[in-house]
Amino acid sequence: MVVRARDVMTERVVTVWADAPLARAQERMAESRFSALPVVDRRFSLVGVISLVDVLRHRDDPHAVVGDAMTEQVVSVLPTTNVSIVAHRMRVYGELRLVPVVDRGVLVGVITRSDLLRPRHSGGRLRRTARRIGGVVPVMPLPEAMAPRGAGRVGGRPVASLRVSDVMTDGGLVAIPPELALDETAEVLLSYRFTAVPVVDDDDHLLGIVSEADLMHGSVDGGRRLRARTVSEVMTRDVQVVQPGDPLTAAEDLLSRRGFRVVPVVDDEDVLVGMLSRSDLL
Repeated sequence: MVVRARDVMTERVVTVWADAPLARAQERMAESRFSALPVVDRRFSLVGVISLVDVLRHRDDPHAVVGDAMTEQVVSVLPTTNVSIVAHRMRVYGELRLVPVVDRGVLVGVITRSDLLRPRHSGGRLRRTARRIGGVVPVMPLPEAMAPRGAGRVGGRPVASLRVSDVMTDGGLVAIPPELALDETAEVLLSYRFTAVPVVDDDDHLLGIVSEADLMHGSVDGGRRLRARTVSEVMTRDVQVVQPGDPLTAAEDLLSRRGFRVVPVVDDEDVLVGMLSRSDLL
């Protein structure tokens, strides 16, 4: 059975107008705990998308409006678009926070990675698909290039037997020191299009993680700058981690059910050895 965008999209969408002050977009993201919002006009037609990264880029301009910072060239889909195509686009365009669903020019919903990863209720339309591929993460039909070779198998192995080390990103890791200035940290996130980055000491021991939201809360409060200037002052120290040998299903719980976007992977000595993201699961 083909699953369409309308079957998984979120219909209750938090939006912002293009002529709204940039601070309004920041407030709505903080209230809803989203890292990106669709931008619409008064007819609810989609005109762009704004992310926390976009806000960071324009945060020093007190007169900036949403339209100044938003991305206008937006990847959108129709309600009838096959969900496997949406998953493929999110994988190819790794910086996508959400994919708007547009019907006759009007925004009718959005699809996030959470929507793609969210398990369906027993008896739901996607339940049989989830069981067929082993019940791990992708609960939609996969594009041919991503499909497991053999029912319930990836690379010749049963999906249920996969470990974190099988899918984590362990090459070219980007981490920052705790003394790094917030402005420089923002540049790291902007350059790599990350939503969060791990913080490590000189021996690569994990100290914490800093996100776009941490930077926003750490640098601005009601339009006034706070005294925080370095990563150590705003980072999250109590970080949920996984180890390379952990079952992939444990990481699935963190990323899909508990809403984490990335999870650091550490060894027995808390040394950072990898990162696991929703893109890795997809």
